[in-house]
Amino acid sequence: MAVLCQSACRSAVALKSLAQDLLTQSPWMGFFRFKFTKARIPAKAFEQRPEDHETYGGNPEEPHKLHLVTRIKSVKGRPYWEKKIVNDLDLGKAHHPRVHKNIPTVNARLRIVKHLIRVQPLKLPQCLPNEEEYANTFLKSTGELVVYQKLKPVEQKAIES
Repeated sequence: MAVLCQSACRSAVALKSLAQDLLTQSPWMGFFRFKFTKARIPAKAFEQRPEDHETYGGNPEEPHKLHLVTRIKSVKGRPYWEKKIVNDLDLGKAHHPRVHKNIPTVNARLRIVKHLIRVQPLKLPQCLPNEEEYANTFLKSTGELVVYQKLKPVEQKAIES
């Protein structure tokens, strides 16, 4: 009986070492580890492409200061962290645009939920409106902020006859 146990232990050790040798030498093992331990999104997806700047009207040397962010997909069935980010960015209602700063912390959060949202640069044809002009501003769906100027009455000079 003891001889049988010793031969079984030896064969188990030999089988384990054989399996380790096969796994370390196997070419598919590297792919298997890559698939389950690293991000599967290629770095190429995050690189800037010049044709993107031409399409969206951006300039990489002078980036826009504000994003116009709109949620276009539902968060039902999405992980809890994506739901939290969507709520923190005040994107609870779909198709209601929100304005956010173009800073790295906000951009990192937008990148996480980029499949649920649409991000456009906020275009300011005139300069930023002052507090008196806030009531006369309108945000177009293309991301353009238009300021309607109120006409001021012209003082008429008295006609002397």
